[in-house]
Amino acid sequence: MNYRFLTPVFILALAACAQNTPTSSAPSNTVRICDDLGCSQRPKSQITADLVDRSQDAPSNPQFDKLRQLAESDPRAAYDLGLRYFRGDGVRQDSYQALVWMRKAGEGGDLQAQKALGGFYLAGLEEMGADPREAEKWLTLAAGRGDEESRALLAQASEAKRSEQAAYKWHAHWRSVYHRYWYSGYAYRWHWRQYGWYWN
Repeated sequence: MNYRFLTPVFILALAACAQNTPTSSAPSNTVRICDDLGCSQRPKSQITADLVDRSQDAPSNPQFDKLRQLAESDPRAAYDLGLRYFRGDGVRQDSYQALVWMRKAGEGGDLQAQKALGGFYLAGLEEMGADPREAEKWLTLAAGRGDEESRALLAQASEAKRSEQAAYKWHAHWRSVYHRYWYSGYAYRWHWRQYGWYWN
């Protein structure tokens, strides 16, 4: 086949397409938004923040429903639930819910939760920036109970609180290390067996 004749046809087709494109330079009133439901064009005036709690949209899991019930009254179960939300283990990963349940556990006196909260606030958690003052509060509670790791982190939190530059350097260096540690360094204390959740 002679491709010499296809070249002018191709050029004419491109020219026709170019003429069909809008030449208006007026700004569009829509913006493309992508979220967990997909991508779509939405009006610029529409609120783009998703203020709806979608955790209720997820199909109910009887095992986690029971763990949530336990977590309402047992700080150890609340810690486990927070850790599962942080890791996305069996539930949709949700750092906000992780903090809610960790705080409930920490306020209930769970040492691991107090230490975790101190670390989360010191390193920052996803969209939440670092908060050395809040970290110091939780780490003081944990260190007061004799936890050596919390004492070491408390010294760093105090230093970070004194110096914003030190906080930035600490955050940049330790955030990925700390998150990796919480993803794999701590074991769950509650385990599902045939008929319910059991403490190990």
